[in-house]
Amino acid sequence: MSREVVVVSAVRTAIGTFGGSLKDIPPTDLAALVVKESLARANTEGKDVGHVVFGHVVNTEPKDMYLSRVAAINGGCADTTPAFNVNRLCGSGLQAIVSASQSILLGDTDIAIGGGAENMSRAPFASLNMRWGARMGDTKMVDMMIGALHDPFHNIHMGVTAENVAAKYGITREMQDALAVESHNRAEKATTEGRFKDQIVPVMLKSKKGDVAYATDEHFRAGAKLEDFSKLKPVFIKENGTVTAGNASGINDAAAAVVLMEAGAAQARGAKPLARLVGYAHAGVDPKYMGIGPVPATQLALKKAGLTVQDLDVIEANEAFAAQACAVTR
Repeated sequence: MSREVVVVSAVRTAIGTFGGSLKDIPPTDLAALVVKESLARANTEGKDVGHVVFGHVVNTEPKDMYLSRVAAINGGCADTTPAFNVNRLCGSGLQAIVSASQSILLGDTDIAIGGGAENMSRAPFASLNMRWGARMGDTKMVDMMIGALHDPFHNIHMGVTAENVAAKYGITREMQDALAVESHNRAEKATTEGRFKDQIVPVMLKSKKGDVAYATDEHFRAGAKLEDFSKLKPVFIKENGTVTAGNASGINDAAAAVVLMEAGAAQARGAKPLARLVGYAHAGVDPKYMGIGPVPATQLALKKAGLTVQDLDVIEANEAFAAQACAVTR
């Protein structure tokens, strides 16, 4: 008998900007919070979860090496619930959902949790020769966050790959700024209108005045205007570059989780599905043009699902950089 996967709950923290409200919160704590809340929203007990998968990239402390397991147990799952981390860089959270879904599709369990947690503000600096000692001379500290944002094959920053995409696909600075401003304006409008409120679980932050509930995204620029963005200078390629601090992707801290169930099990429990997994796909591209990857991946996913772009009513796409988003949309 064929098995289907449905999403029965979904929750996230608010997104903290780099060095913002969440800078001191370990990603394991953020992950445990969303696991606990996702279970509550699904009206599901932790002991019934058969697998937990979390996407995570940059370890900030030893516990992060098994973030998924820490999140599972501290989030209310049983000691007997297995878990594992996945790392597909920017796609890690989505890969966690796919991997958790696969455990259901294969019949290993009827209930699983997929999620992601990252705190880029807590990314450490590493001394790579400290273990055996630097025999003489200076040593350096490696910024592991910047390291994670570099292509390992050509040692170029992700911002440079965005410049490469812009040049190859004819994406101008004006096009990038226009999309970036619209994106910030939409985020501000949605936040002001409370459109994200239902999907956010507050993070309790300690302050001198007591606990404070943090539940509002920080990264978007309120009142963003095109004339302000157009004044910003290129960051990654100084001469004739197009990627700026305004139209580049943000550096943020957050966590999210979904509870997945086999469709029949969800029906038996009276759980109301929010979504159904129809298909998924992965694709590789030339690392120098990293950002164009969603195009072949989407084409493959549509083919596997027997669909075309014309069949889709809404498309939600990651805006890694404005240059990348423009190229992928085109």
